[in-house]
Amino acid sequence: MQYPEFQFLSSQTAQVAQGCYAFGIFEKNDTTPDTTHLVHTPFYHDVLIPLIKESQFTGKQGTTAMANCFHGGGKVILVGLGKQETVDEEVIRKAASMVYSACVQLHSPSVIVYFTTLLNDKTHLKAFAEGILLSAYLDQRFKSKKETKTTCLKQVSLLDAIANDQTIQLAQKITAGANLARALVNAPANHVTPAMLAQTATELAQKHHLQLNILEKEDCQRLGMGAYLSVTKGSSAPPKFIHLCYKPKSLDTQSPFQKIALIGKGVTFDSGGLNLKTGNAKIELMKFDMAGAAAMLGVAEAIGAIKPNKEIHFIIAATENMINGSATKPGDVVTASNGKTIEIDNTDAEGRLTLADALVYAEKLGVDAIVDLATLTGATVVALGIRIAGIFGTNSQLVNSLMAASPRTGEKIWQMPLEASYFEHMHSIIADMRNTGSKQGAGSITAALFLKQFVEKTAWAHLDIAGTVWTEKPWYYYKAGATGFGVRLLVDWILNS
Repeated sequence: MQYPEFQFLSSQTAQVAQGCYAFGIFEKNDTTPDTTHLVHTPFYHDVLIPLIKESQFTGKQGTTAMANCFHGGGKVILVGLGKQETVDEEVIRKAASMVYSACVQLHSPSVIVYFTTLLNDKTHLKAFAEGILLSAYLDQRFKSKKETKTTCLKQVSLLDAIANDQTIQLAQKITAGANLARALVNAPANHVTPAMLAQTATELAQKHHLQLNILEKEDCQRLGMGAYLSVTKGSSAPPKFIHLCYKPKSLDTQSPFQKIALIGKGVTFDSGGLNLKTGNAKIELMKFDMAGAAAMLGVAEAIGAIKPNKEIHFIIAATENMINGSATKPGDVVTASNGKTIEIDNTDAEGRLTLADALVYAEKLGVDAIVDLATLTGATVVALGIRIAGIFGTNSQLVNSLMAASPRTGEKIWQMPLEASYFEHMHSIIADMRNTGSKQGAGSITAALFLKQFVEKTAWAHLDIAGTVWTEKPWYYYKAGATGFGVRLLVDWILNS
């Protein structure tokens, strides 16, 4: 896959060639764009003003206007940024995606971009590069005939932008991780198996000199991981408990979270088990139930390249949730590695069982914070839809620092309550708890409360990303399919907390 290259151009020192231009334009009021920053553009009167009038372009955020204007095939793209005071990183990221889409539509392999907001703001420069690189992701691995007619954008020239190659490189490293996660989630379950996730982790360890420990079924049995192993029983694919670790030469002593464990739910296919998914449960899409694990590997890709001064552990309890004669049955009782017993009320609430033993394992590492990502409950989708993930946590400093990363990355999260009284809904007559709550709603809260039973003292946050990891329709810098949600959020949090 070829991604666009970036270069910096100065209108004062370089002869800007005729070609495809993209201009970011602010909205002055409801009917008029603000073009004051473009008055010195050579074709301002001959091209831009007529295009604005003809297309009735106002500069409203999310709008575009395009034209072939010059002799010899020159093109112009206008991108609305909205009111100048409301422009943030996500506005720029979306605007970059619209530049990319317009270039594809105009069959232009290169573009010269003039956004005044890029003149002196590194955060906006990074966001613009991310928007281009995320938009450029194209997955044709499983097609017999590749799409060759679509023009791919190969060169992005930033006119008079703050010249900062390090910022572009940072965006490239982060989006490489996000796009790796997208590739893993997009792939079918007969391709992405627990063994394949382990192989991907092995390749990342070799590439970035990370430490790697893969626990086999027998190792997990010795550690008493009865919750995780109960999910694996119905599958012919061997489980893989993956532990990747990045250790820096020195730690950031100013950060409250110097050592971090990141856990991703890694159910590579979820049939529901004996509580088989039926009706509108979308069993055909359950390959994406390992999106949390894919995000962990994506973060590992980015962190391995960036090399921050924090110790990061990446943990994935990978398995399938399938059905055979050995599969766990509703009503069975299993014992997690912390000794707590669980009555299996529903075999389709399997992710929390895998995470339970992963959380116990993570806390024994002596980290300062544990964060897990999981496509855990449909209840989160009901509550927050497909653009916002729910966050739960036991430590306000941890939760607040993750919340602060959200507006910078555009990966939206919303804090949900850990209402302790709801745990009584998970009462079991014969065990310490059931793995699902009673039919009184609040499914995402009771799931989080279940996970909480497996973290004793460490600061912990849980992100339920069930609605955010997949989009049926293209959306700005996401093509239809996997979004890689969580990678950019966690990398930003690691670098800035």
